[in-house]
Amino acid sequence: MDRLQIHTNDMAQAAKTLRAGDRILLSGTVYTARDAAHKRLFAMLDKGEPLPFGLKNAAIYYAGPTPAPDHLPIGACGPTTSSRMDVFAPRLLDLGLKCMIGKGGRSSEVVDAIRRNQAVYLCAIGGAGALAAKCVRSVKVLAFEDLGCESVKELQIEDFPLFTAIDCCGGSLFEV
Repeated sequence: MDRLQIHTNDMAQAAKTLRAGDRILLSGTVYTARDAAHKRLFAMLDKGEPLPFGLKNAAIYYAGPTPAPDHLPIGACGPTTSSRMDVFAPRLLDLGLKCMIGKGGRSSEVVDAIRRNQAVYLCAIGGAGALAAKCVRSVKVLAFEDLGCESVKELQIEDFPLFTAIDCCGGSLFEV
């Protein structure tokens, strides 16, 4: 099976055509955010403050990259368990988020929000953070630098290998 080459600029359209099981090579801009960052992002939303990145058609990668060695822009950059962000995901999807990247299944509330917003959930291969890092071309810390590896970062990625895990119709790799 061939891999679909998708750029994050085209994610709003691509999300409508992807189906569970599709193999993807993703390029473009993704933002990292894990548990602690999501809590702070929600505090900002609750106060009416602008977020460090725009949510419209954005992609969030649930990852906490390790510090970069001298010869690379980033250290290991593997996915974290996505279900820890399930409490946050529906609101972010309703505000314009189009793509989430992580590992593991999602709650029915998240699947409903994916369908409602014509979004997509992509899975990266867990345990392959060093290999995933080879797809990262640049890194910029955008917010919450005090969180270290869990700060919000903007990554420029190229041909990052992913699988469509939950599509905009609710099709899922996790259903048995």
